Amino acid sequence: MVLKMAGRGLSICFAVFRSLPVVFITAVIVWSYYAYVFQLCLFTMQSDVEKIFCLIFYHPLLILMMWAYWKTIFTPVALPPNEFCLSSDDLEHFESDPSLTNRKEVLTHAAIGLPLLCRTPTGEVRFCDKCKAIKPDRAHHCSVCSACILKMDHHCPWVNNCVGYSNYKFFILFLGYALLYSLYSALTSLQYFISFWSVSGRVQYIEI
Repeated sequence: MVLKMAGRGLSICFAVFRSLPVVFITAVIVWSYYAYVFQLCLFTMQSDVEKIFCLIFYHPLLILMMWAYWKTIFTPVALPPNEFCLSSDDLEHFESDPSLTNRKEVLTHAAIGLPLLCRTPTGEVRFCDKCKAIKPDRAHHCSVCSACILKMDHHCPWVNNCVGYSNYKFFILFLGYALLYSLYSALTSLQYFISFWSVSGRVQYIEI
């Protein structure tokens, strides 16, 4: 009972620790929103036309970026279909004799009819000893998610999720929207940044 509670506590602590990068990224985006919308557009810009122009194009970029980010985080990872799992008979035969010859025979028989092209360097069918399943092409076992992930690219701590078949599109979209968001914010605030750090600009802001 004590060990079970300790294990559950460790799992909760690990889950909280894994979510810290997501909290950090979210906090950075919230701060950037405050800095751009309030400090720059509302309190610094003098022209109402400039304010409206900047805010109209800023918010769609922010919404698209956040949408892609949260879709990357919360889209469930794609796992290998059940056909790639060994049957009870094949698994029993597989574990009863650990020799390479038996291993190759069982996996070759189980892989009949499966869409597989990739093999190990020795020519065997790729198999995950932890999931007890044949690995589809480009599938890899993630030690963080404790599962084989279809078309796994990498486990990204900044989204607290594996980037693979199910969310790769959202991950690329997030990177693209984040780049546009950053460039837009930087370019539209550049003149005020230069003005603030110039001697005359600092005097003007101090007077204000």
